[in-house]
Amino acid sequence: MSESSQSALAHSGPYFFCGIGGSGMLPLALIVRARGYDVEGSDRSLDAGRTASKFEFLKARGIKLHAQDGSGVTSKEQLLVTSAAVEDTVPDVVAAKRLGCPQVTRPQLLAQLVNGSKISIAVGGTSGKSTTTGMIGWILYATRRDPTVMNGAVMKNFVAGDFPFASAIVGEGDIFVSEVDESDGSIALYNPTIAVLNNIALDHKSMDELRKLFTDFITKAQVAVLNLDNDETRRLHAKVKHPNALTYSLTDTDADFSVSDIVTALDGQSCIVTEKSTGERQRICLQTPGRHNLSNGLAAIAAARACGLPLRDATMALMNFVGIRRRLEIVGTAKDITVIDDFGHNPDKIAATLATLHQLPGRLLVMWQPHGYGPIRQMKDQFIEMFARDLAAKDILLMPEPAYFGGTVDRSMGSNVIAEGVTAKGKTAYALADRPACGDKLVALAQPGDTIVIMGARDDTLSEFAADVLRRVSEKTF
Repeated sequence: MSESSQSALAHSGPYFFCGIGGSGMLPLALIVRARGYDVEGSDRSLDAGRTASKFEFLKARGIKLHAQDGSGVTSKEQLLVTSAAVEDTVPDVVAAKRLGCPQVTRPQLLAQLVNGSKISIAVGGTSGKSTTTGMIGWILYATRRDPTVMNGAVMKNFVAGDFPFASAIVGEGDIFVSEVDESDGSIALYNPTIAVLNNIALDHKSMDELRKLFTDFITKAQVAVLNLDNDETRRLHAKVKHPNALTYSLTDTDADFSVSDIVTALDGQSCIVTEKSTGERQRICLQTPGRHNLSNGLAAIAAARACGLPLRDATMALMNFVGIRRRLEIVGTAKDITVIDDFGHNPDKIAATLATLHQLPGRLLVMWQPHGYGPIRQMKDQFIEMFARDLAAKDILLMPEPAYFGGTVDRSMGSNVIAEGVTAKGKTAYALADRPACGDKLVALAQPGDTIVIMGARDDTLSEFAADVLRRVSEKTF
């Protein structure tokens, strides 16, 4: 453990992560453990027998796991780390309060790491955070900057035989890279050296709340990397006038980083990147499809340049970036039917996925599992408008009920309101009783030339579901 790493965490005793299997909790636990601290944890999915391989992976890294019944919280020396999904009634939290354990939220702990690092890069925005974080992390790793990277998704470049859940890497260098979340307002905790803002769109909070959060986020940073293709971010840039802003755009040649000669395909894309201040031009070939990923790549290049990397080194490294798990990930093809696993869950992310996949000639059979009941209430009209606009006439949308893992959330508004709204606007959508019913319908509908897209967040078993759909399609006779 380096001296700088030791100074970044306030608590020197043992850590207990309640909800350790979560996409934001697992990489944070890995980083804390890799830095030499004792780490234990619990998770509802572990108790339910879901995603067993993930928990075996954690155990193999020296992390002791417990049932989420309070039995793992045994000493007031333990620091309890909780995610936003953990309620006060959870037995681990009750036990911690009874013992007088100190407690922090996941973003509070992450903020200690970000704010305590010599150089920190925080990636914010409604969409593209995980991919951009992975791109920046890979560029820095490939150019031997030895960064520490905290991501909310598995970075394929870092996956190895004994390290399949590579959502974090721990380096000895000075740079800490992390995606940061605005959904619970915790983005206000971070004071990064470099703030990357991909975009601003309605998601978990009102637009007024988001504008203030993101304005504060970039104002505090020494360097702000901003996407001029997003109207909200462009307006924020004009308002804030950050003295060290680096802008990027796919369409505006006045941006600090712009592109030309774009060639796109489903398996990747290429373009020429121009840096305005120097006039330097570099051709880049990305292995990730979609214009949104080209935009993410420009953000990563700008962040790398802010760290002092030459443009050529940054673009050369990025060409070997192979993507993020569950981002337009091809599960396989059988009987001329391709199955895609994708994290799309808010209107912007889903729209980007649909736009990319519509480069294919066949129809899309989309199963979207909403990532909660709250998002449906918050963005019902936006979801309906997006699906009605972006589904092709021949596409079919299927929805089970939203992901639900317990708790007191209001479940009065479900998937049927989206399906009814999309249908009323002339597109084909069904809300079915549950995910198995969606699987049956997908397999029954599937014909050669179709692409089946499994979409949703917060539920790792969606990948297992996608693999099972592929298996069943492979066994189908026509």
